[in-house]
Amino acid sequence: MDRIELEAFVAVAEELHFGRAAVRLHRGQPTVSDAVRRLESALGGRLFHRTSRRVSLTDLGEALLPDAHATLAQLRGFQQRGRALAVGEGTRATFIVAHAEYTGHELLLRCLPKLRSRFPDVTIMPEVMPTTAQLTALRAQTIGLGIGWATGEATGVRARVLSTERFVALVPAAHPLAGHAELTASELSTTDLLTWPHQMNSGLCDRLLSAFHIGGADLRIIRTADSVHAIAAHVAAGTGIGITLESALDHQPPGLRIIPLTGPSTTADQVILTSTAPSDTATALRDLLLHASAEPSTDH
Repeated sequence: MDRIELEAFVAVAEELHFGRAAVRLHRGQPTVSDAVRRLESALGGRLFHRTSRRVSLTDLGEALLPDAHATLAQLRGFQQRGRALAVGEGTRATFIVAHAEYTGHELLLRCLPKLRSRFPDVTIMPEVMPTTAQLTALRAQTIGLGIGWATGEATGVRARVLSTERFVALVPAAHPLAGHAELTASELSTTDLLTWPHQMNSGLCDRLLSAFHIGGADLRIIRTADSVHAIAAHVAAGTGIGITLESALDHQPPGLRIIPLTGPSTTADQVILTSTAPSDTATALRDLLLHASAEPSTDH
């Protein structure tokens, strides 16, 4: 298997659409489809269920997606290391910082310049990566630190809570629920909901499912989107009610109300993930992030 096969697998898994995956990779759709088929042939099993209307991961695809992310991270680190050696910078180490979607990018941006000043001989590489893939990559030592969402699978790594974030609903202003100050899972039961794909943030999805299960409610997700802006657009179009995290919203979406969810399991812990024996660089970044998260916000 080669890099394009892994990239095609990851892109299709996250987009759940071959056309969107092709646009993301700047390749033709037949090229992406062929790459996935080659990978499936090499593995001896199907990675996706395909119909004329939808694409979904098989159990094999779900199991291998974190490994694909970790392998691509290792390949990028190898490429960076090779470039450093080629220009005579062989002493420079590479430090990959992985962060899941919806985590605090602003916090990371505040801390990375300070990290760079402390470790000028280290090449720092931020990379978007789902939490489950971060766990795999940390165990394989292909990344130095991860920022993700708490899951029940964090064996073999260290996790420190960075912040606790609240789930919120995005509701059209004209919707009957728009006047509520808070919403419970039971009030959203059987409502058409939009949220992130499970393969991007399984910990968040499991947490949301728990909130509905505890409330005896029916979680009815009819559509997923890979960004909070895409979720908001679908809500504005009348598709349903969106579920996201309060911290993921960088502005008030026009025509929509942001209503916090209340009840058990309606918050999620954002965590810093490191190996059991973190490097000096990882330890320094962890401490910078924890310190920055404790500082009062200067955002307006």
